[in-house]
Order: sequence, then structure tokens, then C-alpha cells
Amino acid sequence: MNIVNKLTIRHLKQNKRRTLVTIIGVIISVSMIMAVSTLGISFLDLLKRQTVATEGEWHVLYQNINKEQLEVIQSDSDTEALVISRDKGFANLEGGQNENKPYLFIKEYNTEGFKRFPIELSKGRLPKAENEILLSEDIATIGKVNYEVGDTITLNVGHRSLKTSQGTVVELSPYDPLERDNGKVIEKLEAIEASNFKVVGFMKRPTWEPAWSPGYTVISYIDEKIIGANDYINASVVLKEIDRSLYDHAENLASAANIDSLFFNNGLLRYYGITNNDGLRSLLFSLSAVIMGVIIIGSVALIYNAFAISVAERSRHLGMLSSVGATKRQKRNSVFFEGAIIGLISIPIGIVCGLAGIGITFYFINSIIQGALGMTEKLTVSVTPLSLVVACAVSILTIFISTYLPARKASKITAIDAIRQTTEIKLTGKAVKTSKVVRKLFGIEAEIGLKNLKRNKRRYRVTVFSLVISIVLFLAVSFFTANLKKSLELSQDGVNFDIQVTFHEDIDHQLINKISSINDVSETVFSKELTLVSWIEESSIADQLKENTENNHSFLEDGKYPYNIRLHGLDEESLKAYAKEVGADSKQLLDPNQSAAIVIDTIPFEDLETEKYVETKVIHTEVGKSLELSYTDYETDEEKHVDKLEIAALTDKFPMGVMPMGLGALDVIVLDSVLEQYVKENTILSAQSFLYLKSADPMGTQREIEEMKQSNVSLYNVYQVRQQEEQMILLMSVFTYGFIVLITLISIANIFNTISTSISLRKREFAMLKSVGMTSKGFNKMMNYESIFYGLKSLLYGLPVSVLVMYLIHRSLMNSFNYGFSLPWLSILYVIVAVFIIVGSSMLYSISKVKKENIIDALKQESI
Repeated sequence: MNIVNKLTIRHLKQNKRRTLVTIIGVIISVSMIMAVSTLGISFLDLLKRQTVATEGEWHVLYQNINKEQLEVIQSDSDTEALVISRDKGFANLEGGQNENKPYLFIKEYNTEGFKRFPIELSKGRLPKAENEILLSEDIATIGKVNYEVGDTITLNVGHRSLKTSQGTVVELSPYDPLERDNGKVIEKLEAIEASNFKVVGFMKRPTWEPAWSPGYTVISYIDEKIIGANDYINASVVLKEIDRSLYDHAENLASAANIDSLFFNNGLLRYYGITNNDGLRSLLFSLSAVIMGVIIIGSVALIYNAFAISVAERSRHLGMLSSVGATKRQKRNSVFFEGAIIGLISIPIGIVCGLAGIGITFYFINSIIQGALGMTEKLTVSVTPLSLVVACAVSILTIFISTYLPARKASKITAIDAIRQTTEIKLTGKAVKTSKVVRKLFGIEAEIGLKNLKRNKRRYRVTVFSLVISIVLFLAVSFFTANLKKSLELSQDGVNFDIQVTFHEDIDHQLINKISSINDVSETVFSKELTLVSWIEESSIADQLKENTENNHSFLEDGKYPYNIRLHGLDEESLKAYAKEVGADSKQLLDPNQSAAIVIDTIPFEDLETEKYVETKVIHTEVGKSLELSYTDYETDEEKHVDKLEIAALTDKFPMGVMPMGLGALDVIVLDSVLEQYVKENTILSAQSFLYLKSADPMGTQREIEEMKQSNVSLYNVYQVRQQEEQMILLMSVFTYGFIVLITLISIANIFNTISTSISLRKREFAMLKSVGMTSKGFNKMMNYESIFYGLKSLLYGLPVSVLVMYLIHRSLMNSFNYGFSLPWLSILYVIVAVFIIVGSSMLYSISKVKKENIIDALKQESI
């Protein structure tokens, strides 16, 4: 080791406080990099495991294939495991008490299917032969039909069919709800064959079974060896390697084997970072680049400040080295060597601290994930060799970038400059010149404070830079959080309830009250719905529809476009609450003589051409204008006028039970008595009645409603869809808000470190001011003005840069979504207030450290 490096180590040991501060700064930076990468990997790992736990593990699905095609898939070198399945069909459940589930739905799996799909055995064993079945526990608990292990049952297996009004017969899928008309089941079960089955066990209700399915799922066994040449099955493939090429490979294989129906498990593959959606892939890459760029800049700022201040303190030390013959290269390398020493100590500690911090965080939020979110899987710390290598590489690169500028500056320090401190302090009149307005408005203390900043521009710039980085980090992450939640909500299908109860005959208000009073029901809305038509001027229709009308005028009639109007009639209490939420005049809406309505004019939908989720105006209109309502009498083919509805408010908020209809349609909210009057005056019209529920236990609530044995109602339980939406949004909120907390703490630490160090380095300056008569009051006033100058300058630079970063994030999200760019004004207000609070508190903390300093000792002091 050469003498310069030995002196560097000695300097680090002698200045223990500064060395410790630098090490802590680097540890915080490395911890942040490691924590963010681990958080991302662990978060994706949780989503993978949760998806597998609820939907099964498969990557590619080949539907309706024969034995020959199956052999092609089996022989493919990329196939790791093959799940064979078949929907055998429906059979009547003899003695079933649940009128909404009169069937058994028989699904067959091979042995691999029992391993890869979430089948939770509660009693008995899994099927091993074709004539063995596994029953759902719900058959006994809800259907009230008791079977025992070992029972043999005979089932007439077939498919469900429905005769349409046109006279054609269509086959219904397992996911279609039970078809009724006025409470009466109108579908039929076409029996194909009778089969005997032996009950070998019971299972929990499968997670993939829709709550509205008309049949209880039962599982049987299928043996690939006895599949006939004319039998058709489904093959779900688990691949050995998961990468972007799987899409092309699967499509080529399907083409070679003449397989027509091919599906990818995009819900699982996206958590591997694999997607065949170019927009989504661009979104992932661009967002990752922006966020990682923000993290690296923040880290560089934190570490750079530590090394820059260290070099400032060592300026005399480096000057002495110059005086005894040290070259520029030796002085530069001494700073790099200091960075290497700091890195060797800090990087391992930072990685351990980052992992420990994430582990502790996961320990506390797992209760939220499994409680409030209802997830079965836990967040576990997932560390891959690649993530460790990336964290170390980014940390080393960050330390190198952080030390490069200070090292260059160190190489240029001469002995004379170091002794005279000419690189640190500027004393020319031009350099410290201030406006006379400052003294007139704020006094001599403000002028001295401003001159202090100008005298040492480097420290001033370092502090302002730290504040700017903190502002950018906070606003970028909070903007990212808000927009990510908005994007998630756009990508969901708008379900905002757990259970829909449909009334097929006369409304029974006692039944409504009885259902609403169920213990777990937290919120209810009763709504009547009526579909009408309104002819909208071409200038007012959605922009996407205008493109169609420009190319094809057949959509228009007399320059107007026919909109489907779905009226939702709410009771007074529900309408009043909704009006308050959207800022409408409830008095106008509750007056049945005024015919006023709230129109939902902004809706989210998926544009299939661009593969983007879009938030768009479905109609361009204004409050106070009217909608002419009409309907067509199909017996006379005559269009009849109903009423003119005045628009009392426009909104993008949906009341419970209302889901967007799409382009060319409007959801309109009115008082229920207004809707009833339309039906009364136009007897050909009929309204549907619905009760929408939110429940803490949707399955338990469904069970209680079914036990009421009401034949005039049907249930539509969408708790799984709603649960998945809420899990994703809440989990993403935990992830992003956790990130905000992390960034905020690091930013505050960065600012405190920079300002406290800057104040400590100015002890001699403060002692000089006190020695010439500055009072404590004047001193405090000067420091307050310095805080204000720091805050104003940092906001002047930080806010425009933040807007630019936010716009880049917005542009990244626009690869898969389409909605307007808007600034988070509330977050900006928080930042403005927080900047002055943080700067002020940092100043107060730092001043308290130097207040008790003896003037003579401080004037003598050359280093801290």
C-alpha cells in the first residue's frame, strides 16, 4: 500500500464522525437499492404463487384436441408437465334444495391435474379411476344432499341448452348462469349417457368455480391411455423455460398439429415479465427505466453529498500532499480509494440491512395481506443471485459516479488554494452582490444570510440539489402510485358489488329488508333499471364514434346517433348520498316533477384495436341540457316519445351496481318514482329490479339468502372477481405507499445530513459573526431566512423537474392506457409545506449543535 493510501486510511480514522456519516449514507443508499429490487421480486413471486393457488399452474392451453395432437404436445421438448382435462358435462342433482344450483358439473383431470390445480381435499382421497368422483362440500352444506364416501350414484350426464326467441337452440357453457324467465327455469338438460360413479372423497369448493355457476363442481379421473381416437380433450402445458419465445413456439406447434384453439395464461405469465402485448411490454420496460433512474439519481445524490463534503474537509490535507509532491493522479486516486474502502464496508452491511428491513416490513404487512386482502399466500423475502449481483453492481456504479466529481476536484487542489481555502469561499464583490430590495424588505439578517449562501456556492448547491432530488423522488413516486391505481381500476371490469339479487316478479319489500338485515351485509342499494333510446347530435357523441360516422354515415339518422340509455332508479336515500358524492343538487333530483338526472359521461373501456385501456368521454354535453327519451314499439315499428330529462350533473363516478355499458350508451341515474312513472305511462315498458349487496362474507350471505327459499329471485355472486380486484389494488397500494415511505425517509435523512454537515463546517463563520456583535435573535433570523432561500430555490428547480418526470411516467403508462395527464396538486401542496418543515427543522437541529460553541475555540478550529 502506497503512502497516499495509508494517509487516506489515517484520515478516515481520525475523522471518525465524518467517516461514519459517509458510511451511513452509503449504507442507506445500498439498502434502498437492495430493498427496492427485493420488494419487486418478492411482490411478483407472491402474485405468481397466489395465481397458482387460486387458478392453477399452467402456461399454455390447447383446447379440443384429439389423441394424435396430444402426442405432438407430449413429445415437445419444451413441455415439462402436461395436464389433461375434460368437461364431461352436467347432471341433475336429485334432491337438491338450492334452486339456483340444480346441477352437478363433472370435470375430469389426469394425475398431473390434481397436482397443478388447486384441489383442496377435505375428506377421503383423490379419484384414481374413471368411475370415481370427488364431491364438493357445498352439495351437503348448501344443496342439502348428503352423500358419504363409498356411495355409488348414477348420473345422466349431458349438456345445458336454451331455445332462443328466434327458435334456435344454443348450448350453454359451465360459466353461464341459470337461465330464467319470470322466476321459471327455461333451459333444458339434454342427457347423453348414464354413468355410475363411486364417491371417494370430498373437497372444498374449487376457487375457479364461478359463484353464479348453476352446478356444483365434482371431479373425476381421466386416463390418457384410454382416450379414444374420436375423443376431444384439453391440454394445459407447464413449460420448462418461461421467456418471450413461448408465444411463437406455442403458435408454431399449434399450427403444425392443426390445433385451432390456443390460449395463454397471461394472468400468470405477466408476473414473469412475459407478455405478448407490445403496449404492456413497453409499459413495463419504460416504467422500470424511469423508476430505476429515479432511484439511482437519489442514491448518487445521497452518496455524492457525503463524498463532496468529505473532500471539502480534506482540502487542507490534500493541499499538504501537493506541497510534498503528490501528483494529480495520486490525489484523485486517494478519493477513489476512500470510496472503495467505504464501499467494502457499506455494501455488505447495506445489503443485509435492506433484506432485514424488507423482512421486517413483510412480517407486519402479511397480516394485512392475509386478513384484509383475503390472500392465501404470504409475502416472503425472495432473493435471486441476479438481484444480488444487480444490487452490488448498481451500488458500485453509484459509488463510482458519486466519487468521480469529488475526485476530479481533489486532483486540482493546489497547496496554496487549500491553505487559503480559495476553492471554498468566494469573496469578490460580484460573487456576493445582493439586491438592495432584500435588505429593505427583510433586513440586514436576510442580506447576510443570502451573502453566506453566495460566498460558498458549492455547499449551497449541494443542499439545494439534495432538496430537489427529494422533491422529485416524492412527487414521482406519489404520482406513480396514484396513476398505477387509476390504471388498475381502468383495467378492471367495473364490478363494485359482491352479490346481485334479481327480482323476477313483484317486489317484496319485506324480503328486501330481510336480506339487507343479514349480519355480514355492510351496504345495500335497491335499483330499478329501464332501457330506452336517445338520439344524440353527431357533434356530441364520443370521439371514437365520430371516427366511425365519418367513414360510414349509415350510423346516423338526420345527423343524430342512437344511444342506448339505461336508466337506474334509486330510492331517495341512495340518490341523495350519490348526489352528494358527485356534487349534484339533490333537491332538483328528488323533485319528481322536474325529471332531472345525473349522467355518467366518462367511462373506462378497453380499446381492442390499440390494446389500450382508455378513459373517454362517452358524450360531450353540459349541465342544463336535456336528453330526449324514446322507445320503439316493435309491434307497430313506431318510435314513441317518453320524456325530456334535464342533466343535473355530469360525473365519472359509478353508484354501486352500475357498470359501464361502453360506447354508444349512457348510464343515467334518476329518482325511482320518475322511472316508475315512465313504466306506468307506457305499459309496453318493463323495468327490472335489483338489490346490490356488499358483504364481509359473500358466500355466507349467499347461503343465508338461498335458505330463504325464494323462487322469485336469483343470485349473482361476483365476490371472486371483486376480491381479485381489491387484492390487486390494495396490494399495489401497500407496495407503492411502502415505497413512498422508504423514499421519504431517505430524502429526509439526506437533507438532515447535508444541512447539519454544512452548518457544522460553518462554525468558524458563525463565531466570527457573533464576535462582531450579532445577537442570538439576529442569528436565528439570519438562519430562518437561509431556510426560506433554500426552500424557494429547491422548489424553483424541483417542481419543473418533477413535472417532467411525472410526464415521462404518464407517457410510459400510455403504452397500455389512455387518459389525460393531470398534476397531483394535493401532493405538490404537501411537498411545498414539507420542504419548509424539513429545512426548518434541519436548521434548528443543526443550530442547536453549534449554539453552545465557545467563540474563541470555534475561531481556532480548523476541522470537525
